[in-house]
Amino acid sequence: MASVLRSSILRHTRVPISTTLTLNESKLIAVRSMSSYGDVHLDKQEVIGRVLDVVKSFPKVDPSKVTPDVHFQKDLGLDSLDNVEIVMALEDEFKLEIPDKEADKIDSCHLAVEYIDNHPMAG
Repeated sequence: MASVLRSSILRHTRVPISTTLTLNESKLIAVRSMSSYGDVHLDKQEVIGRVLDVVKSFPKVDPSKVTPDVHFQKDLGLDSLDNVEIVMALEDEFKLEIPDKEADKIDSCHLAVEYIDNHPMAG
């Protein structure tokens, strides 16, 4: 069910694209580009921090409840659509695409960190 919701959301979501880059943004893109080819792999602590930041910034989440082991539904009271939206936000944050079959399994910060930390294209 989550994959159907995710597909539906993706079909109706439009993301504005900026055509101008500052010097700092172009450096960031170069670093991400390098990490996409495996030259630079993200440090696990960085992955943990960024995953927690994404979850804390989700509108329905109390940031004080977010820990590396928090479960999206059991601990934060989120529903399956919220879960899909968090996975989509993680895809945006780390510039990767998580297949629906894998995305359906990510229901906690711990599983999100493990998936992203082991993904060769995460940036």
